Amino acid sequence: MTAELPHNTAFIALTPTAGELGRRLQPQLPGSTLYGLEGRVEDCDESFTETGERLRSLFAEERPIVGICACGILIRILAPMLGDKFSEPPVLALAEDGSTVVPLLGGHHGANRLARFLAEQLEGMAAVTTASDLKFDTALDDPPRGWCLANPQDVKAFSAALMSGEKVRTNSSLPAFLQGLPQLPEGTLEVAIGPRVSEGSGRRLVYHPSLLTLGVGCERNCSPTELETLVEETLSESGYARDAVALVVSIDVKADEAAVHHLAEGLGVPARFLASEILEAETPRLAHPSEVVFQEVGCHGVAEAAALAAAGESGTLEVPKRKSRRATCALARSSAPVEPEKVGRPRGRLSVVGIGPGRSEWRTPEVTRMITEAEDLVGYGLYLDLLGPLTEGKRHHVFDLGEEEVRVRAALDLAAEGRNVALVSSGDIGIYAMATLVFELLERGEDDRWPRIEIEVAPGISAFQAMGARIGAPFGHDFCCISLSDLLTPWEAIERRLKAAAEGDFVIAFYNPVSRRRRHQLARAKEILLTARPPQTPVVLGSNLGREGERMEVIRLADLEVDDVDMLTTVLVGSTQSRVVPRSDGRQWVYTPRGYAAKNRKTETAS
Repeated sequence: MTAELPHNTAFIALTPTAGELGRRLQPQLPGSTLYGLEGRVEDCDESFTETGERLRSLFAEERPIVGICACGILIRILAPMLGDKFSEPPVLALAEDGSTVVPLLGGHHGANRLARFLAEQLEGMAAVTTASDLKFDTALDDPPRGWCLANPQDVKAFSAALMSGEKVRTNSSLPAFLQGLPQLPEGTLEVAIGPRVSEGSGRRLVYHPSLLTLGVGCERNCSPTELETLVEETLSESGYARDAVALVVSIDVKADEAAVHHLAEGLGVPARFLASEILEAETPRLAHPSEVVFQEVGCHGVAEAAALAAAGESGTLEVPKRKSRRATCALARSSAPVEPEKVGRPRGRLSVVGIGPGRSEWRTPEVTRMITEAEDLVGYGLYLDLLGPLTEGKRHHVFDLGEEEVRVRAALDLAAEGRNVALVSSGDIGIYAMATLVFELLERGEDDRWPRIEIEVAPGISAFQAMGARIGAPFGHDFCCISLSDLLTPWEAIERRLKAAAEGDFVIAFYNPVSRRRRHQLARAKEILLTARPPQTPVVLGSNLGREGERMEVIRLADLEVDDVDMLTTVLVGSTQSRVVPRSDGRQWVYTPRGYAAKNRKTETAS
């Protein structure tokens, strides 16, 4: 099985040249993110202002880091954080011209591998200095995917013995990645290979191939502890090592079962799910077929069938079904290390994200991460275009305005297929946007696959927030947002809310103030507000916030005209307390006092 490159790599660029090199390498490392120094690197996924703060944060998150900069910068910044080499993520320095890649930290956690890969892509040189890598062409404590070293704490002593000239006892079962070790029949060192528990030492390394497939089943809302205990007892009594388990696998109706995901996370392996018809095909190989189970889920067994299906046609059932009160498990053994991504499908994931006005600086790191990790992006074409290079290498599913329900159904269907999907909206997707429709469709119960999806909503900067920040602090006191579109809400209800907001003296942000056909609503809103607010009340008109063509204008409520507003404009109407403050450049700030002046007067009087 080929070695796997580190996932979720962070490229750090401090200059435009470094940014260009990072962009060039990104497609070669799916899931990577390009961080650029603000003011120097414009084309990046996320900007930062403090290099040290950003690097330390990524290091603490155990993200692989490729700094396209001098080694000294990375060393000086990260040196105070260095401690346990077994937990350090890969950290590499890459020359801006691509000539040299230096793995500084985490050499045996993928840094050496990544350095060689990047050097190959750039036709440069990987400056690997790890002694065992250079002499024996292998990293003893960084085996390739599909293998696990059971006793990494003993590698130092074992490597020292090798470097002093000792040999490994001849072992015909050594995998390819260990074939470079010096062997002799009378060798004094030993390498043990197999899926069973075996004691290691400084003179004996133990490697477990990922041959075991763990099939599980459980009742709905089974305790995670119960399933975990059953599996731990099964592994212990059978003598198999935890590290030999390649994946946890179950029937697809358990894709949202917390106990199954808790178990997989605890074992450090993926959870995969199979349809009942695939499990039913394993019936002839089951040790304990059950008619009761067939009547419940459409196959004669879950745990045994799932383990066997994942192990493949040549796999064998090593531990037949074991039961606790509410859970079952079984172990099968494959003839070769298992590749989990080729078994069934994972639990689908739907990230419901707001990207703010569109500028990368106004997009949260959480949203950037979700989009980076997604395989599929669903949204209105303009929203996806605003993401720029962040969308490269992903499947785009573009829908027109007015196709909101079709758009959300598509996102749910894709996630139900086991894909990682991001449903994208500008602003905050929970404010007059798609998030509410996701949950409305779930509540309708039209597709029993949808509730099994993992769903997470990430906020973005909404138009009214961006507008408030640009113009000052108009939302310093109580405020509300009102959509003037009567496509989904009866105008009578909108008018009641307008009158209540006017009476309550709220600062108001109007969404959807006009359209080509709707011209009277904003005029009527103005009439209602003028019954409770003076004509000089400040009104802010804002459009294309944070993007090219941004427009901000401060006028009086009495001067507000429908023709001054278009579909892309957000209208902000101050309260009776909102104030306008002149700026030195001839423009104006708008703010709404919180009441500190009155508080200070009371304090002075009391004293």
